[in-house]
Amino acid sequence: MMRIDAHQHYWLTERGDYGWLTPEQGILFADYMPNQLRDDLKRHSFERTIVVQAAPTIEETEFLLALYEEYESIAGVVGWADLDSPLFGEQYAHLRKHKGFVGFRPMLQDLEDSWILRPQVMNNLKLVVEDDFPLDLQLRPRHLPYVLEVLRSFPTLRAVVDHAAKPFVAERVIEPWKTLLAELAAYPHIMCKLSGLVTEANQPSWRWEDLVPYVHAVIDMFGTDRIMFGSDWPVCLTTCSYDEVYHALRNALPVHLPEKAVSALFGENAARFYQIVR
Repeated sequence: MMRIDAHQHYWLTERGDYGWLTPEQGILFADYMPNQLRDDLKRHSFERTIVVQAAPTIEETEFLLALYEEYESIAGVVGWADLDSPLFGEQYAHLRKHKGFVGFRPMLQDLEDSWILRPQVMNNLKLVVEDDFPLDLQLRPRHLPYVLEVLRSFPTLRAVVDHAAKPFVAERVIEPWKTLLAELAAYPHIMCKLSGLVTEANQPSWRWEDLVPYVHAVIDMFGTDRIMFGSDWPVCLTTCSYDEVYHALRNALPVHLPEKAVSALFGENAARFYQIVR
């Protein structure tokens, strides 16, 4: 049974295409590479990871694919291609030739809320749906109604919601996040990452108990075969260590969750969704 951390990042600041990555980001304004994560993965018996894009450029995706070739620990790359461009088909075909390219992600939280409904984007999404290729959805609760519109047009879209759509953990607000995400969960090809929740909690006084209502709600909505663990390293370091992220989720899980479901959460579901093979 393969254990997979389904969401983390690598970057080199000198590459220069991370528009959001500035000195004001504190601890994140540094280089983060596979050797720095190795001990954390080993300590928690994670064999491999899914590395996710952090810049809206083809060049960064190719950088991550080069790391895939070098490091056995990288199971696959969720890259980027310009969904709002007539050149998307060409970019997508180019990236699909690489076995390490297992998904892609538009940076929706940095774009206009209704961006995903643009005609060019919808036209390109049709290609992705026809190819049954995975899409990561970087959402906040305000984006959920627009994604629901997409799913009404493309009900077989295979996608995963990153960070459970970033609910308002710090404010202890659960609606309308819960109702809207449940509507997404009604589409059987949609999955959800239990990742990034610690950074949405109250800083610096959060406790793992703060995550419980949101973790339980996601499991109730999606079931145990459509959820994945992701550390969101190194972004998590703004809040806590890798160990604390891991143990926070373990503690927040429903009591007596079957071991089969735990194994699915910590690897098997990600391997199936991203079609990872050894």
